[in-house]
Amino acid sequence: MPSWNSRGLRGSVLEESINITNEKYRNDGLALVQKIPTPITPINFDKETRHITLAYFEQKSTVDYIGVVQEIAICFDAKECQTDTFPLQNLHEHQVKFMEDFEKQGGVAFLIIHFKKSEVYQYVPFSAVKVFWDRAQNGGVKNFKLSELDERYEIKVTNEVFIHYLEALNEDISSR
Repeated sequence: MPSWNSRGLRGSVLEESINITNEKYRNDGLALVQKIPTPITPINFDKETRHITLAYFEQKSTVDYIGVVQEIAICFDAKECQTDTFPLQNLHEHQVKFMEDFEKQGGVAFLIIHFKKSEVYQYVPFSAVKVFWDRAQNGGVKNFKLSELDERYEIKVTNEVFIHYLEALNEDISSR
């Protein structure tokens, strides 16, 4: 069973920005999107700081967020990478399967990736994720580069809405 430690906090700034964005979307009546917590079983607990210091994941998680935007079901995972190359090892087979099944039910699945080196936030439609995933499964490279992604899906970050992904979602839906 995988253990939880400080690695579990990677992406927390990205997720907090998305949480703030989702709260704004909810307040504006645009969307209702919730962060899905990953269930853990605490093993060690520091009574002085009131922090969990060691825990185990109870089960495989699905994706980070699930919700509805103007009657369209969406699910997505938020990821960060230090360079302009996203390693597919940061995505798990059960997540890909969940997103695939979600789309088969008429929903829209995607990734939001923060490429930290270039400070680019990118919406990656599941159709593109699946191409890269299948390429890796068939012996190809086990990553994809920012340059391989469609520039139409770059997410503009503003002060009013931190990670305004609805424009990229609309582009994705319009191009289907």
